[in-house]
Formats: sequence, C-alpha cells, structure tokens
Amino acid sequence: MLARLLADLIVLFHFAFILFVVFGGFLGFRCRWFIWLHIPCAVWGGLIEFAGWICPLTPWENSLRIAAGDSGYGGSFIEHYIVPVIYPSGLTSDVQSVLGIIVIAVNILAYFLVWKRRKK
Repeated sequence: MLARLLADLIVLFHFAFILFVVFGGFLGFRCRWFIWLHIPCAVWGGLIEFAGWICPLTPWENSLRIAAGDSGYGGSFIEHYIVPVIYPSGLTSDVQSVLGIIVIAVNILAYFLVWKRRKK
C-alpha cells in the first residue's frame, strides 16, 4: 500500500517537474529567483529528451510498483504516461526531438518576455 502510494506521488512529482521544465520560464514574471531554479531543470529536461535518457524517477517508480505487487513498465515516463495520450502510436526519436524543440521554443519565448518586461 505504501509503495503504491509513493509510486503515485513520484508520478505526480514527475508530471509537475515536466510542466515546470516546459512552462517554468514564465515564473520569472513573478519572482526573478525562479529563473535560477528553472534553468538547470530545463537543461536537465532537454538532455533527457535529446539524449534519449531515462529519468531516474522512472526506475524508482517502477521498483516501488513492483514492491507493491504491480508490474513495472519499460521505457520512459513520457512514453508510458504522456505519449499514449498525445501520440498513441508510440514515442520515436523524431517525436522526442520535436518535444525537445517545443520545450526550447517555449522557454526562449518565456525568457524573452521576462527580459523584455524587466528592461522596461
């Protein structure tokens, strides 16, 4: 029971982290220090996507699911939870590259808008 709950919490944290990687640059409008927290997270998220790595949270979640008597899954968090919703056919390296480019584009836009606002 506890292992299943912890695995679910990891999924929620993982999803929140992905949202922060994609949209966290906009938090720079509220507090400048968010930028210093966001940049390393965005770099990490980009590396995961472009290098095709598996985030360490995924094996941790799988081991907790197995400990709870459930089955784990192969691949990454995005392949298992996000891609089936957006791309039912599965994650390819091309799709991963597109996702990485979207993350970069959104963050360039966010930091440009923050910089432009701070400049005024």
